[in-house]
This record gives sequence, C-alpha cells and structure tokens, in this order.
Amino acid sequence: MGTQYWGAGRMGTHQSIAYTGTAGTVANVCSAGVQKVRVVATSACYIAIGTSPTATTAGMYMPADTVEYFTIAAGEKVSAIQSSAGGTLHVTEIS
Repeated sequence: MGTQYWGAGRMGTHQSIAYTGTAGTVANVCSAGVQKVRVVATSACYIAIGTSPTATTAGMYMPADTVEYFTIAAGEKVSAIQSSAGGTLHVTEIS
C-alpha cells in the first residue's frame, strides 16, 4: 500500500514568487525527506511541478486563494503563470 497523507503535517520552509504572463518559479528546490508541499496562489493560475518546471496555460489550473497539497520529490520546484491577472505563488514544504 502506498503512503497515505492525512492532515497538515509539520510546516517547513516557505517560499513565494510573483508570476504574471511570464512564469515564476520558486528559487530553491525541495529539501530531502519532503514529500508534500502546500501551494496557495493569490490569483487564478496554472502550475507545474518538476526538476526544472516552467508553467504554461496547458498546466494544472489552480483557482485563487485555494489551498492544495501536492506530492513532490526532493530536488523539485513549483512554477506558476497567470490565468488572467498576476499574483503570488506560496509554496510551503510539509514533512
């Protein structure tokens, strides 16, 4: 059986980055041992997660001010690009 995720867990490193019609990507990769991130964006956007992600409008849509948790691997980052208005992407490591 795979790993199950319940609750918020322990909050770790937080990063934020602005995005507009040009993708913004958090600067630092996720730490070793981190398997989840909490992601919130201040405006509707599209996101991408990977070792060198650049969000595009073909990515996963994320509504404004909605908290989502994603599985992530050490060394990966999160990127966002606006849907119709720029905003700020907030990424918090969860362990």
